[in-house]
Amino acid sequence: MFTMDWNIVFDKEGKKYKLGLLAECEIVCSVDNLADAATIVLPEAVMNQVLNLEDKITRGCGVLIQLGYDGNLVTEFEGFVQDITTNDSTLKIVCEDALFLFRVGVPDVELKPSSLKSIAQYLIDKIDPTFSLSCDYDISYEKFVIHQATGFDVLKKLQEETKANIYFDTTNKVLHIHPPYLEKAGTVRYSMQQNIEKSTLEYKKAIDKKVEVTVESTDSKGVVSSITTGTTGGEKITLKVGPMTAADMKKVADASLRKNSFDGYSGSFDGWLVPFVKPTYSAIIEDQDYPYKDGTYYIVGVKTNFSESGGIRTITPGIKL
Repeated sequence: MFTMDWNIVFDKEGKKYKLGLLAECEIVCSVDNLADAATIVLPEAVMNQVLNLEDKITRGCGVLIQLGYDGNLVTEFEGFVQDITTNDSTLKIVCEDALFLFRVGVPDVELKPSSLKSIAQYLIDKIDPTFSLSCDYDISYEKFVIHQATGFDVLKKLQEETKANIYFDTTNKVLHIHPPYLEKAGTVRYSMQQNIEKSTLEYKKAIDKKVEVTVESTDSKGVVSSITTGTTGGEKITLKVGPMTAADMKKVADASLRKNSFDGYSGSFDGWLVPFVKPTYSAIIEDQDYPYKDGTYYIVGVKTNFSESGGIRTITPGIKL
């Protein structure tokens, strides 16, 4: 029998406060989201005494969340307090990773020519030069304009247009930008008969998921060019991007096609707190009853819920590797 264990610490201007009680903690991570998010739920009152945390926990405080069993803790989240709310006799502390620091305005600029790497470096230079950049996605822009935008706005636009995997390593203060589905953080194994508790997974073949992707780019003179890839007669996906070369448009189209058309599972499944898994992990999914469905999948999303009822991860696989 495992004993649930946790360690949640807040850091306010160098002073650390360890949380002494917890009703629930939910952590959401996804390659489709720019930020990892965590919600810590506490009872609003203990023994008829209202909790007063304002002198210890405020917006912008650092937060570290570690979860596990029997003292074997794993760091699940590190970031900053974004908001504190009270509702339905509970107190919720909403947290966000280092993207929180980039939700500030940046000076207007016209970068011409530019690239994913140079745009991201501009944000770092203007917002927090203590961050470093890890970028190996080679996408170029003829022109990229930043006007009355925050760092978050710019990163969101880059993610939407290029389908890049953009995320922060809060602990080491690194902004990561990588091609989709290429970065591998680790490997875990799941079995339908052993450690998958509940599943909405549905196995589909690419031949049954016809997808046609069109990428449209408008250059600085207003001229629109497009590239189309995939199979006609099925779902049509149109992506509008800024001024790009035909080669870079093809990269974006291929990434979207790969995401939307492959033999394998769609849906999600529930596992336990162990094994640890996060987006960019490779998950080997096995089914003794239907061996042809066995395969290794790129994990795109994980929602972890930790409470007195136990620790559960809802895991969303992406493409079959």
